[in-house]
Amino acid sequence: MKTFGDWLASPWRRSLLAALAGALPVFAFPAPSLWWFAYVALVPSILLTRSAPTGRRAVYDGWFGGLGFMLAVHSWLVPSLSVFIVVIAGLLGVLWAPWGWLVRRFLGGVPSPRRGAAALLVLPSGWLMVELVRSWQGLGGPWGLLGSTQWQVEPALRLASVGGVWLLSFLVVAVNVAVAVLVSVREVRVPAVAGLVATAAATSAAWVWSPRPDVDGSVRIAVVQPGVIAGDDSGVRRFDREEQLTRQLAGRHVDLIAWGESSVGFDLAKRPDLARRIAALSKETGADILVNVDAERSDKPGIYKSSILVGPKGLTGDRYDKMRLVPFGEYIPFRSLLGWATSVGKAAGVDRRHGTEQVVMSVGHGLRVGPLICFETAFPDMSRHLAQDGADVLLAQSSTSSFQNSWAPEQHATLAALRAAETGRPVVHATLTGVSAVYGPSGERIGSWLGTGASTTRVYDVPLAHGITPYVRYGDWPVQGSLLILALVCAGEGMRAFRLRRTAPRPLVPPARTVHESPARPGR
Repeated sequence: MKTFGDWLASPWRRSLLAALAGALPVFAFPAPSLWWFAYVALVPSILLTRSAPTGRRAVYDGWFGGLGFMLAVHSWLVPSLSVFIVVIAGLLGVLWAPWGWLVRRFLGGVPSPRRGAAALLVLPSGWLMVELVRSWQGLGGPWGLLGSTQWQVEPALRLASVGGVWLLSFLVVAVNVAVAVLVSVREVRVPAVAGLVATAAATSAAWVWSPRPDVDGSVRIAVVQPGVIAGDDSGVRRFDREEQLTRQLAGRHVDLIAWGESSVGFDLAKRPDLARRIAALSKETGADILVNVDAERSDKPGIYKSSILVGPKGLTGDRYDKMRLVPFGEYIPFRSLLGWATSVGKAAGVDRRHGTEQVVMSVGHGLRVGPLICFETAFPDMSRHLAQDGADVLLAQSSTSSFQNSWAPEQHATLAALRAAETGRPVVHATLTGVSAVYGPSGERIGSWLGTGASTTRVYDVPLAHGITPYVRYGDWPVQGSLLILALVCAGEGMRAFRLRRTAPRPLVPPARTVHESPARPGR
């Protein structure tokens, strides 16, 4: 009778199981948003990898687990990239291969209490390095970081103000490792329980001692969401709809009006008539309007996505050009090599150009706004720099119109909660087609979301706060700590290999004969 171990002996079956186990964390992300599931979602993958018969097999388990994770978290990209998403997931899944080796090295067999305790630091550090590397914009950016599953958990948001989303990822993985040890290795249960207690203590300490944002006022910001408008003349009809909705804000005493990403499909320098219409809206409503232009510029070559501020007298001169573009969506990396992706999906036919620096805009009423465009809300460092530069509000302009019937709009909208908690600044997430959302300086939701079926405006009373969070002050210290831990592991493994080499017994070989010896009488 075959056992489960016999079934796993097939490399392909084991690889399939590793991919399925790696995909489990997707249920902790929106739209399912089972945040509590994140704390056990890695346990099946850890148990499978620690049982690998060899280190090489553990590397493969890590690789296929990463492939499953990337496919699941980015499944909404399938309509755009088609089968190419499998290629991308397979390449990025390689980043989890070293993590698989670490799991077996520290939890394989019957680990000692010392190894089990070390695993509670080493394995979360290894996971954090995977997230750090794949957060590079050229590899897709930090979409789907494990810590971002905690966007609606108040104690977790408080921790984010201390160490950013990185600290949340570290602690979530540490809990998964502790749970895996508790259910599989009796000899190491004491360190596992100690790790869980330490995690609870760290959360409690952050809750009590981390500084809370000092709320000292509020501002009224209106979001204009025109909804899905398709067709060859969609640019013109979208502008007309935005104009109609914005006119309804007259007399609402708003301080700023935000349109979504690509809300204007024409360069305003080439279309002064459109600029005059927006200026007239600003004068009528008594508020500056932050629009987003997706068009070829008249003053330099190439297509840019730009946040542009318009006041009652016209263009104010404040402009921010999007710096971090979406790979394949807004440009093709190594187009000469990967340009074929446009033939199998909806990849960008023309590369957008990127900006060079972030901008903080003064929008009147003493309000300073730091714009972010779409994908950029996934990058903790960008919102952190805007807070350091004096932004009172972070304003993200976005559009997920290509992914209306997927989990992407909800996933995107929740990223703003993490950025608000990290920086102690409110974040307004204004979109063309939903989900639009606003979060206060502690990451708490302000008002209700504008869903993907809405075509309307909404005014939010946004609380303002000042002061500097520990994360803004000290930056990515959890990442730096993880690098140090892994450097110590590498040094320890190197010393261990050196000692084994020195203490290894020399092979027993017969003494070499010289030309003067006799085969019958050795020594003669």
